[in-house]
Amino acid sequence: MTASDLDIVILAAGKGTRMRSNLPKVLHPVGGRPLLQHVVDSARALGSDRILVIVGHGAEQVEKRLAADDIQFVAQTEQLGTGHAVQQALPHFRDDATVLILYGDVPLTRAETLRDLADTVTDKTIGLLTVNLPDPGAYGRILRNGQGQVEAIVEYKDATDEQRKINEINTGIMAAKASHLREWLPQLSNDNAQGEYYLTDIIAMACQSGMGIHVAQPAEAEEVEGINNRQQQAALERYYQRRQADELMVQGVTLLDPARFDCRGRLSVGRDVVIDVNGVFEGDVVLEDGVHLEPNCYLKDCVIGAGTQIKANSVIEGAQVAANCAIGPFARLRPGTQLAEGAKIGNFVETKKASIGAGSKVNHLSYIGDTTMGAGVNIGAGTITCNYDGVNKFRTDIGDGVFVGSNTALVAPVKLGKEATVGAGSVITRDIPDAELAVARGKQRNIQGWQRPTKK
Repeated sequence: MTASDLDIVILAAGKGTRMRSNLPKVLHPVGGRPLLQHVVDSARALGSDRILVIVGHGAEQVEKRLAADDIQFVAQTEQLGTGHAVQQALPHFRDDATVLILYGDVPLTRAETLRDLADTVTDKTIGLLTVNLPDPGAYGRILRNGQGQVEAIVEYKDATDEQRKINEINTGIMAAKASHLREWLPQLSNDNAQGEYYLTDIIAMACQSGMGIHVAQPAEAEEVEGINNRQQQAALERYYQRRQADELMVQGVTLLDPARFDCRGRLSVGRDVVIDVNGVFEGDVVLEDGVHLEPNCYLKDCVIGAGTQIKANSVIEGAQVAANCAIGPFARLRPGTQLAEGAKIGNFVETKKASIGAGSKVNHLSYIGDTTMGAGVNIGAGTITCNYDGVNKFRTDIGDGVFVGSNTALVAPVKLGKEATVGAGSVITRDIPDAELAVARGKQRNIQGWQRPTKK
């Protein structure tokens, strides 16, 4: 089997009643991505250029969320079972294709597992993915003959008490030649307890045709677990996070508690990265060599340079941070922030669309927005850039070596020249030339003999 011979069908038409949600079940997230997105990503990893998604309930939402050039959506207007769903895709199969059937609510099957399954399909064999569970619950059971060969699948509601004792269950994932599916699918019957057309009935048809049933199993049972309710969603979320944590630790990351770590995007790491508890990562995040995150940090779509220390309870989003910076605790770097090497953003400091120069410091209780700041600048506590007049945004330009005293307001547009100094408590509304001192505050007046008011 080559990727160009592989057609992939993903069943995603179900309503998901037990989720008790207005959102279609396949759009609920695990690891920050919709369940269906995980399945599509695995399909893409196989290299197929034919991905068919069967949609029904919430079709418009699903199509809007997953729309892509390599996905073709096929409507199932009536939900009459898994066999009926695959029947809708029959006209779209290529004649010589191997068809791999997946499920939009089974998100974490590894691409390697699916590739191994699809590779077993020939003109004389079909592939079936099963798993052994200590408590099989209401899953369909695999029936084998005396020689141990699969001869049928029986759904739980149609199974006898003896059959329900079998702990090998059907995952629903299977692969077969398109030509065989065209022969078997029209023969399906809904004469069963559910009144549905079961895809699993083609296993018995294959056996009766003398076909071999090649059984494969995943490395871990969680790979083939589906999500039908919030409890199952939460359980798979933790499994997924632990799987990512294990992969990061293999790469050399120190996770102080792998159970308290969440990656909801893509995290790239260098050597000797340390992540303390409750780190949350979304979007695309890069942590270069020696980055150290203290507890309770949130990072989204950012690059953190080598040797940077991020202290507890900091939020970084859409920022570019160079090497050896210090951030936090309780700092917030908003989109458009750029820190040059050795810059420091301290506690309760917020930045937005700000370029902070090498070695510059904004240590305490400040807001720096729409600002270009040179190297070696010191910003005193309580300083703010007043960049918004209620309608328009304006920029503040701070030259190299500027010292800004505490509790200062810089009213943009304004430029502070190199080595300029601003006295504490100033409201700066005009440009300051290089190396000059600016003081803009009311003159202090002491009143002798003043009496404090007394309670009447």
